[in-house]
Amino acid sequence: MSAAQPTELDAAVIGAGPYGLSAAVHLKGIGAKVGIYGRPMDFWANKMPAGMLLRSPRVASNIADPAHSCTLDAYELSRGLPPRAPVPVDNFVEYGRWFQRQLLPDSDSREINSIERVDSGFRLVLEDGEPVRCKRVIVAAGIGPFQRIPSVFSGLSATQLSHCYSGCDISALSKKRVAVIGAGQSALECAALLQESGGEVEVIARIPTLRWIGQHPRLHHLGPISTLLYSSHDVGPAGISRLVAYPNIVKQIPLKFRDKIRTRAVRPAGSRWLPARLERVKLTTGRFVVSAQAQNGKTTLRLDDGSERVVDHVLLGTGYSVDIARYDFWTSQLLRQIATMDGYPVLGAGFESSVPGLHFVGATAARSYGPLLYFVAGTEFASQHLTSKIRKFGVATTC
Repeated sequence: MSAAQPTELDAAVIGAGPYGLSAAVHLKGIGAKVGIYGRPMDFWANKMPAGMLLRSPRVASNIADPAHSCTLDAYELSRGLPPRAPVPVDNFVEYGRWFQRQLLPDSDSREINSIERVDSGFRLVLEDGEPVRCKRVIVAAGIGPFQRIPSVFSGLSATQLSHCYSGCDISALSKKRVAVIGAGQSALECAALLQESGGEVEVIARIPTLRWIGQHPRLHHLGPISTLLYSSHDVGPAGISRLVAYPNIVKQIPLKFRDKIRTRAVRPAGSRWLPARLERVKLTTGRFVVSAQAQNGKTTLRLDDGSERVVDHVLLGTGYSVDIARYDFWTSQLLRQIATMDGYPVLGAGFESSVPGLHFVGATAARSYGPLLYFVAGTEFASQHLTSKIRKFGVATTC
């Protein structure tokens, strides 16, 4: 299509992961003309180490659709697969792609090159130069650009250093001596996978004692009392788990306390099925790296107690820091118009930013709506809240 005749939409969804897929199918359900852009489940398929298992329970791993028809159970039944718990990441990737084929067969795998504000809407340019105009943009672009890399490791090359969210090839590190930095799920599970592939692995964690999700199993078996303490999403400890299941309530809490709830709910911890897999992994806690020097194909790490480690590779399980400026599709003018707080967009009703018609869902919305938005379980609330507000605004537009 020529630049003079752009595609015209009510809404464009950027990103085809769980949040983008769910948002797009919900918007279609209210009669919006929607385009969804991006390679389906790309981050999950290409940036997560092979063999990983989902931290979330099965019940919290469904991508929401209005009819609740395309669940993980429905996918497995359609393929004749037995239910798995925890859910392998490759199963989840295929589930997401099946969801897309069932409900969004016309999705567009092209990436977005740029977005700019025009008139009362937006103009998007796809990777091949085709333009798209729309009244609303929903950013569901995921966490790919947000890897947290501590400055102490900045001098290491890509052959010496990788991040758990950069497509770490576990098989390529087989038989290698690897230092895994971090104490969260990604760090600990990668350490287990590396050891199981034949690597010599040490986890180095700043916290004095590793934490495990569900450390108090008796609290989960108290009948109605447990229901009051925990939601099925299993995000956060007793009490907090129940609170974060209601993002509209979390949003009303003053930011200072909302941040405390958010960080407490997602502090570094590993799943309860990991300790047995880490029995042969060296676990060094209460220590952190103060310098990292590469020489002759090896990396020497000096810890805060003066001890040293010489390793073949450093794998960072240091999580991510949301900063929407790292998305490469913004024009500088539009980016300046988006109000942010420490990299997160400031969001109002319907996940709308300070730029009218520009919405954010997924991890970028967690500062406003709470930690549920970091997890797949948040797709139901996000999509329902988004479409509820957009329905009130009206979806029939002229761009």
